[in-house]
Amino acid sequence: MRDSARLLRRGRSALVAAVATGLLLAGGAAPPAALASPARPGTPVPVQLLSITDLHGYFGDYTTTVPGARAGEPARQVGGGAYLTTHLKQRQAGQRNSILFSAGDDFSGWPNETGWFWNEPTIEYLNSVGLDFSTVGNHEMDRGYDFLRHMDDGTCRWRPDNDICFTDSTGRRFHGADYDYYSGSLVDDRSGKPKMPPYHVEYVSDGHGGRLPVGFVHATTKLMSEEQMSYTPEGFDFLDEADTVNKYAAVLRRQGVKAIVAVIHEGYSQEAGAGYDECVNPFGPMYDANARISADVDAIITGHWHALVNCMLPDPAGNPRPVVEAANHGRLFNEINLQLDPRTGEVLRDRTTSVNHANTQDVTPDPETLRIADYWRAELAKRSNLPAGRVTADLTRAPGDSAESTMYNVAADAFLWAAKKDGKADLAVAMPGILRRDVKYAADPANPADAPGQVLFSEIALGTVYDSGIGVGLVRGDVTGAQLDKLLESQWQQAADGTVTYRQMAVSGNVQYRYDLSRPVGDRVDPASVRIGGKPLKPKSTYRIATLANNFFAKNATPGFTALFDARKQDRSLYNGGDALWRYLEKASPVRPPALNRATPVRSS
Repeated sequence: MRDSARLLRRGRSALVAAVATGLLLAGGAAPPAALASPARPGTPVPVQLLSITDLHGYFGDYTTTVPGARAGEPARQVGGGAYLTTHLKQRQAGQRNSILFSAGDDFSGWPNETGWFWNEPTIEYLNSVGLDFSTVGNHEMDRGYDFLRHMDDGTCRWRPDNDICFTDSTGRRFHGADYDYYSGSLVDDRSGKPKMPPYHVEYVSDGHGGRLPVGFVHATTKLMSEEQMSYTPEGFDFLDEADTVNKYAAVLRRQGVKAIVAVIHEGYSQEAGAGYDECVNPFGPMYDANARISADVDAIITGHWHALVNCMLPDPAGNPRPVVEAANHGRLFNEINLQLDPRTGEVLRDRTTSVNHANTQDVTPDPETLRIADYWRAELAKRSNLPAGRVTADLTRAPGDSAESTMYNVAADAFLWAAKKDGKADLAVAMPGILRRDVKYAADPANPADAPGQVLFSEIALGTVYDSGIGVGLVRGDVTGAQLDKLLESQWQQAADGTVTYRQMAVSGNVQYRYDLSRPVGDRVDPASVRIGGKPLKPKSTYRIATLANNFFAKNATPGFTALFDARKQDRSLYNGGDALWRYLEKASPVRPPALNRATPVRSS
């Protein structure tokens, strides 16, 4: 914990995570004396809430557009962390009580300068802008809980290969966030207790030497395990967001906190064509949840949908409150201004305002953010040209993945190797459509750092295997031999008009089988021909299989391949598809193109 640094930076105090959890476990004990505020005359106490959501590491150069603030207004050019920093500083200027936070999905970014350093640069940026706290988004769990703890605390322990804790732009080793992550809905599946602090309190100055509490309750989408990158098959449950908010809002009220804000990484949107600061026919999970979230909650900040919407919606008591979502990638940020009764600490609802601001590029970019971004771009250039392994010849895909190929066979071998490094697996498969490029033996004539047979980091680590940002994890699960036979049969798919499409699924090198194209779809693989580790497939035996996480549930699975949906005892490897291939290539170098004899057609007589 780095609370003393945070308190010095912000000039106000917070109810820290350990204290908050302790109060909760005590069953709603009496509030600390600091929460009690004597009756004070005077004008309402202003509190500014500045929030971003779904930044995804986009703090470097980035230009895009947003529609106008109102329907019919012209689109605006926006984007870039240096402009965002300037806008935030300008909005904070002169504000006695300004709180800056995120509604989650801060990292697991797609920009190479942050993704190739496992998003540690994003933490450096958020530290530099003085982020006060963040709610856990689904992407904060993209490599499991240990990954989140690393980003929060700088543990330097989550990766199996220790490729972690890079030197930042100040010359300092990565130390984690200078702020805390919170979620009340991400819970241990055995104890039912939150893995992160579920709520906390920020204190604001009343302008007369006293202070007032503002409570924040936090929740993460209950659909986290329906996202392919954050798929978490064991160890955690994901509770309903509204129920979670109501539970901890009640705890805060019992502690005497009257001003309460919910920060929820789940979203909603509005009618197409509306402006980014409008509320036209809103719809979605958080629009529906608003009617269930306690009237004790004075504002709701959402994320996850990457939507542009700013509503004042009635709470269950009929009083309006802001329910907002400020896009993604730093295109917008939201500003809510509360007015607190100086005597009671209650939010004066009729004085609340909410505005979504565009991150326009018509301000002076912040020099500190530019320096950080420039540093990581330079580091990216260096890392891109590092050798990652060698090949003896091209590794290529078949056109349309319509046949066994050397590139896919290597990918399946890499998945098995990685799955066995931190767990158990009997075989691995690489689904069609997951590889985006071949690996070439010839040197890139445009890159002096390349050489024949050499594979550079930039050619293999990210962007070769289907994934985005930090990558889709490998998952292992138990299936029967009969389910494996069904999985192999899935390679042939028959359309309503009778046409048959073949999409080859690569199997690891310890698997062989024969198939007969003269037989009907669904019965082309001879189960008696299937060998795993040299042994015949047994329909009732259990086999542990590894492949990318998205193939274990319906939402993002490779179309037609459903046999893994009921796999038992699923668990995640610390590897994802991209770094499994990269590290396998490194360890197995020089890699020779595998023989194309794992799936053999039966020759007609």
